[in-house]
Amino acid sequence: MSMRPLRVLALDASSSACSVALWQGQAGCAGALSGHYEVAPRQHMRKLLPMVDAVLSEAGITLDEVDALAYGVGPGSFTGLRIAAGTAQGLAFGADKPLIGISTLAALALQACRDGASGQVCAALDARMDEIYVGCFAVDSASGSPRVTALDQERVIAPQHLGLPEGSFMAIGAGFNYLDRMPEQVQQQLVLHSKDVEPDAREIAQLAALELAAQRLNAPAEVQPVYLRNNVAQRSTRGPLD
Repeated sequence: MSMRPLRVLALDASSSACSVALWQGQAGCAGALSGHYEVAPRQHMRKLLPMVDAVLSEAGITLDEVDALAYGVGPGSFTGLRIAAGTAQGLAFGADKPLIGISTLAALALQACRDGASGQVCAALDARMDEIYVGCFAVDSASGSPRVTALDQERVIAPQHLGLPEGSFMAIGAGFNYLDRMPEQVQQQLVLHSKDVEPDAREIAQLAALELAAQRLNAPAEVQPVYLRNNVAQRSTRGPLD
């Protein structure tokens, strides 16, 4: 008799994009992904739950048949992170499911290797106020079950003060709109992959599936957004990220 697949439902609202994805597969194996993704600034509250309903309906399952929920824990838009956290926690509480928080920078790094490539990736998001959120990762996608390992601590920093670990890095994310402000040494280490992408729930679901397989699970109340900035009330003169 075949085993029922494990299922992870993932949500993300950390940027101007809003997305929901479902991963289905066996522990340690490549899984099937489905989902919805839409660039919808300031519409996350209205879009997120209908996306959840649509993804589950298209898969022919209910929330009770999901094994864990996940969401992009940050960094990113303060408002978007709170919306995703509140929605994911509410669903997890209601369905009595564990909740897994996944780094949006790690998920962004995995996007650079969607074609099965592997290597070192530097992911950066625009943090406003002339700063970026940045983290460096080693990504291994060759096996079909992707692994993302942090090479340094995620941080918020002015681009001109950025330093990287040794080696060359694929660069991905809107933070690299500040590329010309970064130190020359850093620019020499980077090979630009794309500036025009946002975190996506598909990668969050894949990384959460690894956490589920390893039973690294949290109760819903234990997972909190990661802002990186201590003062989340700061506001940029350029307007809100989401």
